[in-house]
Amino acid sequence: MPPMPPAYDSVKADGKADANRVARKEPDTLFVGHNGTEPALRWSAWSASHGRRVRSACRTGAKASSVAGERPGQETMASESFVLQPGRLTLADLRRLERDQAALALAPECRAAIERGRALIAAVVEAGAPTYGVNTGLGTLSNRSIAAEDLEEMQSRLLLSNAAGTGPLLAEPVVRRMILLKVNAMASGRSGVRLELIEALIALYNAGVTPCIPAKGSVGASGDLAPLAHLGVALLGEGEVRVDGATLPAAQGLARAGLAPLRLAPKEGLAMVNGTQASTALAVHGIFATEKVFTAALAAGALSVEAALGREMPFDARIHEVRNQRGQAEVAAVFRGLLKDSEVRAIAAKHGRMQDPYSLRCQPQVMGACLDQLRHAAGIIERELNAVTDNPLVFAESDEILYGGNFHAEPVGLAADAVALALCVVGAMAERRIALLTDENHSKLPAFLASDSGLDSGFMVAQVTAAALASENKSLAHPASADSIPTTANLEDFVSMATYAARRLEDMADNAAGIVAIELMIAAQGLEFRRPARSSEALESVVAAIRVRVAPYDHDRFLAPDIAAVKELVQSDLFLDLVPPEVRLTAGA
Repeated sequence: MPPMPPAYDSVKADGKADANRVARKEPDTLFVGHNGTEPALRWSAWSASHGRRVRSACRTGAKASSVAGERPGQETMASESFVLQPGRLTLADLRRLERDQAALALAPECRAAIERGRALIAAVVEAGAPTYGVNTGLGTLSNRSIAAEDLEEMQSRLLLSNAAGTGPLLAEPVVRRMILLKVNAMASGRSGVRLELIEALIALYNAGVTPCIPAKGSVGASGDLAPLAHLGVALLGEGEVRVDGATLPAAQGLARAGLAPLRLAPKEGLAMVNGTQASTALAVHGIFATEKVFTAALAAGALSVEAALGREMPFDARIHEVRNQRGQAEVAAVFRGLLKDSEVRAIAAKHGRMQDPYSLRCQPQVMGACLDQLRHAAGIIERELNAVTDNPLVFAESDEILYGGNFHAEPVGLAADAVALALCVVGAMAERRIALLTDENHSKLPAFLASDSGLDSGFMVAQVTAAALASENKSLAHPASADSIPTTANLEDFVSMATYAARRLEDMADNAAGIVAIELMIAAQGLEFRRPARSSEALESVVAAIRVRVAPYDHDRFLAPDIAAVKELVQSDLFLDLVPPEVRLTAGA
């Protein structure tokens, strides 16, 4: 164990603290379950808003009942089913669906709207009235009429020609969300498709058949054309799908789902490719990853305050009340809760600074501003979950088919850019706290937290890694929505770039998770120098969770596996329960 600094000796131990207890023994609030392959960690998280602990001893991988929400109209069929009411999805629903792997079912009452929409398309075809994408060409070819006998063939050819993506495949959870969101939009009846098409998508979803969709090729306007076309061609039996980790020809995947290759009716190919479901599904993926990083960063920041003997005064509620910024006040409350009843506060009061560096002192102002941006972006994306983004749209109640631009993903692009900026800031501030803790001139800790400085380099290069990740995120945070490039012979002359804006969030969240993991390791090590004084119950639980995977750093060792192990904690759901619901983006999941 590293030697204690002089400041430690000035505090009298209460007789219960043990300098090695966290490293040797799991406290009574720590649970280790098993998911069949490796230990799964859950702890009794302290609720910062109410000052109480909430016991959670669930096991990773355990299937729970799928709760469809607490709003009117959404219901649950059975423990393994989720009944979809079009237009009522929430981010919390998507988190539960991902966690519980519930089967998807369509609410029976939406079938009438689907049939009315389809009937209007059939009437247009029967009458021969020129209707974009139904019996005309597409884009600048919309002045070309399509013969009645070619209408079905045109829809299949549309999917095949639009399936022009490239690059690595989208992650399976993203593709499953694309399917779900496409079903949600089509089931409104505004797309004019048959119930058969919607049921085929539901069958793929429930059978775990995931079309292989290249990640690159959409500009986020006129619909996410290429990725959605790759989804659609799988229904034709073209391309490849993934099932249980194996890649199969799409026709075999359809058979697994009890389907034959589908013949498309007029407008159905167009309805498949028009829409923002790819960019929205990617944005959801990024928001979920960001929420985990953000909550872990709050815990890491509080732990750094303890390790660096930071002041508690900057979190005083009165300071934040006069600023009148919601996120700032909520984050300050979280810090007050996380530091409550810590014995280290007595050391900080005697040996701390009059004013701390900004990376400690201004956490409510910075992280609160990030929370406000994330909450705003999550609200936009949650609305987009339920958006009907096809073109043209069918309004059977007035016998009208309306042309518009709901497929334009500008709302998603701007929201994803807001998430990217927040991720960049969260990681950059965490890196500055890492630099502070490893600098003996500011940390009141040994240089690089090494027990034998000189022989040991400690966390010197871990800070370099954090700096590299933070710098990379600064480049990735450039707003994608600031760009536009004309397509389709200049007819689609202003696009959103939302698909890239959302797709790059996964890389940014991964970088930020690495930075926060390094901070957690270093702050936990710094706390070892304050023993036998103990931190708050909540933060000791955080340290205990780290110590299950990473031992205290008593001499130089292979550090990469430690970083990877703590990064896994950051990317799990572990830290979500450590903050009150109002600081969550998907509260209720």
